[in-house]
Amino acid sequence: MEYVPTLSKKYKEEIIPSLMKEFGYTSVMQAPKLQKIVINQGVGQAVADKKIIEQAALELAQIAGQRPVQSLSRKDISNFKLRKHVPIGLKVTLRRERMYEFLERLINISLPRIRDFKGINEKLDGRGNYTLGIQEQIIFPEIDIDKINKILGMEITFVTSANTDEEAYALLRSFGIPFKNAKKE
Repeated sequence: MEYVPTLSKKYKEEIIPSLMKEFGYTSVMQAPKLQKIVINQGVGQAVADKKIIEQAALELAQIAGQRPVQSLSRKDISNFKLRKHVPIGLKVTLRRERMYEFLERLINISLPRIRDFKGINEKLDGRGNYTLGIQEQIIFPEIDIDKINKILGMEITFVTSANTDEEAYALLRSFGIPFKNAKKE
């Protein structure tokens, strides 16, 4: 028997039936699903020091479990000493099993490690997607604090197939994402 992540099993067995009941869907295929998680990290300081982006790529690979892709600058900006096609960011797109495993680690281990954590804001983008900003990469247990030479933030975007923010909010809340004003049922 092959390995199935816990959240994937929970989605199929618990979340889909509860969303169908809550929103009155007639088919299982109407229920919104988490399509992908994109982790994006801007490393603007890499213009001056190339080692920063290499170190950030190693750390992001440890966190996500797969190698990140470099984002290159599109044009020259002299005020920022920026040249065209210079690496200034990193991104990773997680799907399927890796996505569920990352989400589980984020909810159960990383978010509770944030200092004075009271939950995350419930502001979605209007199309059923949610972006979570994290100030420090050291909340992830994969990162060795002693080997950090620069604290970097990142954005984690949850892309769902939901048509409305209300559906996406219900989906993400069912996965266990700790929203600040989560309505208890």
